[in-house]
Amino acid sequence: MASTSSPKRVRKAVLPELVVRIHQYLREGMVAPGTRVTAQELTHQFGVSRWTISKAFERLAEKGVMTHKKEFGYYVAESAGLCTPDAARDSTRDLTAVYFRIAEDRLSGDLPDRVTEVYLRQRYNLTAADLSMLLHRIAKEGWIERRAGYGWSFSAILDTPEALEQVYRLRLAIEPAALLEPKFRMHPEVIARLRRMNEEILTGAAETLAPDDLYERGVAFHEAIAEASQNPFFLDALRRINSLRRLLIYRSMGSRERFYGQSSGHLHILDLIEKGDFAAASTSLRHHLEEAISKVAPDVAARTKTRKV
Repeated sequence: MASTSSPKRVRKAVLPELVVRIHQYLREGMVAPGTRVTAQELTHQFGVSRWTISKAFERLAEKGVMTHKKEFGYYVAESAGLCTPDAARDSTRDLTAVYFRIAEDRLSGDLPDRVTEVYLRQRYNLTAADLSMLLHRIAKEGWIERRAGYGWSFSAILDTPEALEQVYRLRLAIEPAALLEPKFRMHPEVIARLRRMNEEILTGAAETLAPDDLYERGVAFHEAIAEASQNPFFLDALRRINSLRRLLIYRSMGSRERFYGQSSGHLHILDLIEKGDFAAASTSLRHHLEEAISKVAPDVAARTKTRKV
């Protein structure tokens, strides 16, 4: 007998669970307040339609987890309550340590290209729930994907300082050009959010934030510029580049001193964008990336050499 349940009733039935899962996704992914989250990016993640994701966003907005800005979409609320209790924070720190062990093992060639969940659970002494959380995060970052049949495959990554320098040179061709696109526009709310994130780094967060959080703040700045170009190909290219360079950048984070200069540079570029001087902002961004090449690649090379000894 055919079911009498309408598709809309079925979608409504999954909403309560979906709301919980998205809230968990935001918390576990440490998504920063003020970050824009789109229905499109979560449809594949949760296997539901954009309509269903949008309805979940509405409920999360009612709970104060998200805010809705007309014409701009949904953002993580400043008072989202995504911080976990002490025990949960300890658990998150433990998983972050395992995450970096997996990353280091992958960079060092100690993990094969294809792995099973049983293998990873045994190797890192993880529960099924903890492993699921880690795989979810790594898959989101783009360096592992589920195989069509069984298990997981690690994606291609940058594993040499020379490759990292080549990627920075590609960024030199892309990012300054994004600022010169004829439809470039960065909304004041985005500028304010980026300014706040970089000011926090200058006032002490450079010493206290986890390496992955510092990386994400840098990524947020550069991807916001690509998105403001209104040319989706700039953003798509930059996101692919960032997923490839992520692990090598983590290796260069032993010294946090460079984040002060990085954030100062970001703030200067934001000042120029606010003034509408996009040509000067483009030139400043080019110098900013050239300076990063001069500092990051040698640092990665030294740390890679140290680890191989």
